[in-house]
Amino acid sequence: MLRKIITYLKRLNYTKAVYKTIFRLVGMLPADPKLIVFESFLGKQYSCNPRAIYEYLKQHHPEYKMYWSIDPRYASSFEGKDVRVVNRFSIQWLFLMARARYWVWNSRLPLWIPKPSHTVYLQTWHGTPLKRLAADMDEVHMPGTDTESYKRNFLTESSRWDYLISPNRYSTEIFKRAFGFKKTMLETGYPRNDILYNENSQKVQESLRRQLNIPLDKKVILYAPTWRDNEFYEKGKYKFNLELNLAKMREELGEEYVILLRMHYLIAENLDFSAYKGFAYDTSNHEDIRELYLLADLLITDYSSVFFDYGNLRRPMIFFVYDIESYRDNLRGFYFDFEKEAPGPLVKTTDEVIAEIKKLEESGSKLPENFESFYRKFSNLEDGKASQRVVEQVFKR
Repeated sequence: MLRKIITYLKRLNYTKAVYKTIFRLVGMLPADPKLIVFESFLGKQYSCNPRAIYEYLKQHHPEYKMYWSIDPRYASSFEGKDVRVVNRFSIQWLFLMARARYWVWNSRLPLWIPKPSHTVYLQTWHGTPLKRLAADMDEVHMPGTDTESYKRNFLTESSRWDYLISPNRYSTEIFKRAFGFKKTMLETGYPRNDILYNENSQKVQESLRRQLNIPLDKKVILYAPTWRDNEFYEKGKYKFNLELNLAKMREELGEEYVILLRMHYLIAENLDFSAYKGFAYDTSNHEDIRELYLLADLLITDYSSVFFDYGNLRRPMIFFVYDIESYRDNLRGFYFDFEKEAPGPLVKTTDEVIAEIKKLEESGSKLPENFESFYRKFSNLEDGKASQRVVEQVFKR
């Protein structure tokens, strides 16, 4: 058995070495100046900043040849989207990537993939940072790595980026330091948030409700928590314990509300919500969280960067932070005083969540006093035109 494992690993390393060599050789050929390859969240989604940039280019600059790099296990997420797809690490992917003039990514590429000298690597990233990132982390608790290796590999990857998108001045300063980024920062706002300004209408909301079979007469809560670095099955697959008591929420709020649950793309759990049919909807596999923002009357989250994006809609938020001491002091740490500056109440129990929702009902969904300062700090660049600004600076120079 051990001999078979060793033989398999040797073949795997040999295959990777051959693949890498071919990639380098093909990368020496001239670039196709109109070829762009996109990827979002390890090929699992048609979403985020890469999607917004893709859709802008498709509408305004159809002369480009554009492909989406996908994980074939998630191919259904790309069906019916009128996009050309290529399976990650396939032979076709190799030739497209090696000849592409542009890569547009929102997470990291494996370091063993060589970047041709003719390729422009646009890293869009995927959130305004609350929790500490990369070189700013004191300790790394993720599987398959240690603190020194994680930081070294991250900085090696970021050195390959030619452009990095920042949603605001606050993020720019953190990205430069945490990623060791020394090339061109695009402080444009996030392309993925354009939709929150351009399509925020009752007509769009009703259309989305019909797509997801959500009652038109119920208010919508979106619950979108993040992952915990130290709770995992293996590298890239994280555990998640649902601390929100859905039975109690349905009992107290079910007459007026439904709840959409959106798990992080790294969470491996397949949670079963069938017992709460008609009240709880699993939208973890919905292709793009932006549409869920437009649907939601209220966001419940924890330390996820989703609250920075959702804030563009000027709607109420509740922070369900049952493990805040551990997360703040042991896992990540925060870049600012989250407990003071969060644009909504921080609560630790389901009862407190329910109580805060009822308070919002009584106040007419009044926003907290610190919301305007929060908006000015994190959303001052957002106006529905970030995609245009990125395209003009990267593709149409």
